[in-house]
Amino acid sequence: MPRPLNKVPHVAVGFWLLKLLTTGAGEASSDWIIKHFNQYAAVVVSVVVFAAIVFWQIRRDSFSTARYWLTVTMVAIFGTQVADVMHVGLGVPYAVSTAVCLTGVIGLFLLWRLVEGTVSMDHIDSTRRELFYWATIIATFALGTALGDYTAVTVKLGYGGSIFLFAAAFALPALWWAITRRGEIACFWLAYIVTRPLGASVADYLAMPHHRGGLNLGLGNISLVWLAFIALGVAVMARRAASVTA
Repeated sequence: MPRPLNKVPHVAVGFWLLKLLTTGAGEASSDWIIKHFNQYAAVVVSVVVFAAIVFWQIRRDSFSTARYWLTVTMVAIFGTQVADVMHVGLGVPYAVSTAVCLTGVIGLFLLWRLVEGTVSMDHIDSTRRELFYWATIIATFALGTALGDYTAVTVKLGYGGSIFLFAAAFALPALWWAITRRGEIACFWLAYIVTRPLGASVADYLAMPHHRGGLNLGLGNISLVWLAFIALGVAVMARRAASVTA
């Protein structure tokens, strides 16, 4: 069976809303898991589940809205744990983990471009490109987690200040593209990277206790609510996709 023209969804408003929801759900869920279970055991379990879901996604020859966003949600949880374990478990400062993750992201983009000639999201049409794609997604989630913690804790912007900072950073690529119609691929990936600390900062602001600058709504509550919104969004997008192809 031939592979589809693209194994990832069309980028529109719904895509960005679900992306932001997965980042927040990944942040809150990862923090809740690490808080209630051994962090190293949690990472091992997450690696196994994550690897199984990504393998399932890559092995399938057709695009599935539900399967794709399940994979992204699992990446969000796993990527958050990678960055958190670097800081909490290994004692790596947020500035260092941010720099390490940034180096990894840049390296992956350069290698992807060198091997495939493009890093466009519109051309994820081979197994090798899909492997590059998911490796880059993991790295961007880890980078976003470290960067969000760096601005909130090390720079002391807090979660509220970080929300405004990353909301502005998210809007800039969109404005650049709207005005110039240039640099579409770069604008997409810059916005994609920033959605991670933006969504995570919102989730932390809602979930964290008052003494940490949050509204104290609880990690478990935020995880369940955001996961429910993701499920609803996926159901709506899947139904629309089915009606288009019917």
